[in-house]
Amino acid sequence: MWTGTIGFGSYAIPVKAYSATEERELPLHQVHETDGGRVRVKRVCEVDGAEVPPGEMVRGYPVPGGDVVLLSDHELASLPMPGRTIAIRGFAPLADVDPIWFARSYYLEPEPAGTKPYVLFSEALQQSGRIALVTVALRRRETLGALRVRDQVLVLETMLWPDEVRTPDFPFRHADVDIRPGELRRAVNLVEELTGEFDPGRYPDRYREAFEALVQAKIDGEEVVQPTAAEQTEGVTRLLAALQESASEAEDARNASVAKAKAAASRAAKARTTAKRAATRGRGRTKTSG
Repeated sequence: MWTGTIGFGSYAIPVKAYSATEERELPLHQVHETDGGRVRVKRVCEVDGAEVPPGEMVRGYPVPGGDVVLLSDHELASLPMPGRTIAIRGFAPLADVDPIWFARSYYLEPEPAGTKPYVLFSEALQQSGRIALVTVALRRRETLGALRVRDQVLVLETMLWPDEVRTPDFPFRHADVDIRPGELRRAVNLVEELTGEFDPGRYPDRYREAFEALVQAKIDGEEVVQPTAAEQTEGVTRLLAALQESASEAEDARNASVAKAKAAASRAAKARTTAKRAATRGRGRTKTSG
């Protein structure tokens, strides 16, 4: 999803970045209960209530007083952006960085030409027990980050800026809570007894398992709907209506043609009758003259 370099001074290690995680959300959609059709969300202007096509949408920055500054994609693209470099700003022990600062994780793969310095840098971080604090531009925005090592692979952890981490302010923090030494010892002993190596496989997603079992039970019981059935029925109705309309138009056209033909035949017959009468009168005048 990103290509660039890890930069330290005048030296750079070319790398590619890949998303290290993915959230497996349950595929639940809002549907119409009567026919199972998917309910879609439309982009509607809150001023006039009209649906807004993609070509008419721009970015808007709200300012005090209710006004909005309009910004086009072209204008945003013209803003100066940092280069495609993961710039190392310093180093710190991993234990000093609270996990709340971490946002997203990306695996970094070295380009062939940068494999040796990549491995050297990775080993240096592992043996020193440090992480590298960096800045990097992703998706048109510069962000704070950290480089750490996982399974011999460098991982870029994007981090939040200081003003993006909220400070908790709960009443109990200011209360005088009496904790007895014996109570604390017993709690610590219990924690130590239950401590072991972290194995995420020991913690199944029980909600997902129950959800999938529920869905499968409904499938087995044929408690399903076919969202396309209503669409197909509606399509058949529209097709029959269109065919009926075409047939009516064709019949009207045939009737019009027949009417025109009859009218033309009638006019021709009248013309022939008129011509015969004229010829008969002409012969009668000739005989009288003789």
